[in-house]
Amino acid sequence: MAVRHRTRGAAAGAAAALALTLTAALTGCGGDSPADTARKAESAVGSIASQASGAVESAAAEAERRLGDIQDGADAKDDVRAGPPVTGADGRVRSEVTVRNTDDSARSFAVQVDFRDAGGRLVDTVIVTVDQVQAGQSATATARSTHDLSGDVRTDVARAVRY
Repeated sequence: MAVRHRTRGAAAGAAAALALTLTAALTGCGGDSPADTARKAESAVGSIASQASGAVESAAAEAERRLGDIQDGADAKDDVRAGPPVTGADGRVRSEVTVRNTDDSARSFAVQVDFRDAGGRLVDTVIVTVDQVQAGQSATATARSTHDLSGDVRTDVARAVRY
């Protein structure tokens, strides 16, 4: 039992440290453009999620919060779809993400994609960006897990922001 308790404590400590790392990576200089903020979120969330499985939920919460920080961003979850997950030879799971720009001018998207096991437990999260989708058009990007995932993996769009 003592080892198990220490392991949980170490995982919690790692999650907290990684969440702080994510916060530091995303705060950067004031005045970042929405695209810069989205790219920082994409990079930092992938890095944290791949470092410690215990940090996945912390990374997901921080990603959602940071996507909310995108200036002039609009909720676009209804305009985004994640395709069926496919596991590559490298063990990474990929899902094609399709965004539809319903606005009247070109817009970019930041999309948080969650990977869940058959029981619904969050096992990974990533952010993908899709730049400059023309008005009335659709575009795709690939969400790729940050580490090997096995078993029945499902993907869902946790959050999407159009900016």
